[in-house]
Amino acid sequence: MSEDIFFQNIEEQYTNKLPFVVYSRPINSVIKCWLQVDDTLYNTNNFSESGFVFSPFDLNRPAIVLPQSECKHHIFEVETLQVEDDEETRLPANSEGKETHIKLVEKGIEAIKSNKLEKVVLSRFEERPVTENPISIFKRLFNTYKNAMVYCWYHPKAGLWLGATPELLFKIEGQQLTTISLAGTKAYNPNGQPNWTEKELKEQQIVTDYLAQQISDYTDTTNISEVETIRAGNLWHLKSRLISRVSKKTELKSIIEALHPTPAVCGFPKEDSKQFILDHENYNREFYTGFLGELNLQFSKTRNPNRRNVENNAYSIVKKQSNFYVNLRCMQVKDNLAKIYIGGGITKGSVAETEWEETQNKAKTIGRILR
Repeated sequence: MSEDIFFQNIEEQYTNKLPFVVYSRPINSVIKCWLQVDDTLYNTNNFSESGFVFSPFDLNRPAIVLPQSECKHHIFEVETLQVEDDEETRLPANSEGKETHIKLVEKGIEAIKSNKLEKVVLSRFEERPVTENPISIFKRLFNTYKNAMVYCWYHPKAGLWLGATPELLFKIEGQQLTTISLAGTKAYNPNGQPNWTEKELKEQQIVTDYLAQQISDYTDTTNISEVETIRAGNLWHLKSRLISRVSKKTELKSIIEALHPTPAVCGFPKEDSKQFILDHENYNREFYTGFLGELNLQFSKTRNPNRRNVENNAYSIVKKQSNFYVNLRCMQVKDNLAKIYIGGGITKGSVAETEWEETQNKAKTIGRILR
């Protein structure tokens, strides 16, 4: 299928107000789209279906599934997409909401100093005008953020969302579970690696320790990689990878409830920080800091990776795989306005003014693809 036909199908789906998702996983030139055949809203609470899932931050609210059986599927491979008017727009910093956000961060710091919380992630949003087609925005996301899961998701009964998230919540292939600890943020400098402070290193370690503890009831020994610095757009982050083997009796929902939301998007302890967010942010995050991705899809794996062994290669094992990404660096588009969501991790050493500046950097990261 050609690029023109691939995106024409998606354009027609959007024009006809029918649900779809188009996406590409990190460091991957493969773009997939799922086109639902009608506008039915399918929800899930147990995550037992097969399809593409879009889950909110608060698991007390139902997740939405585009069922695999109710969708047409297209796929093609390309390195760079054609986008009209691809000259970057330099958006000015937006100081609206500064006082409100600083007061919110100060409340978070106060709760931490009084030992009610160890960390809390506090967020806000900025609104920017949008006049172009969402498919053009997706193409620019794909061209710009190669180390991210980039997507455009639409359902006429739930809204239009786009994003470029660098953070894997977790993936399961057969019994192997992989999750990522990603925290700490600094503006990208092409002249060298960032100088991480104790505050940022501790923030990342909190996430790593939390993930290892949460999956310990469902897995064997967890292997944790060394901390590394990665780039996501114009930002640096700290990253560790955790790999385990899940017991066969474990349900996918149990892993989801154990890991979501992580300290990287919520805080620690989880329930206390989540309640603080719900009580004090004064807006509904909806799908921001939720998760999205492929749910319970089947794949075949040969028993013997040696291709010369034809006899053994005739036998393959069919397994399920799921891969979920945290919905960061995202926006919701409605009535010609893009609502850009941004936040940051607050710990005892946080400075409210610095946290405000960090959210401004993050707003530029996703906002720079708007024209």
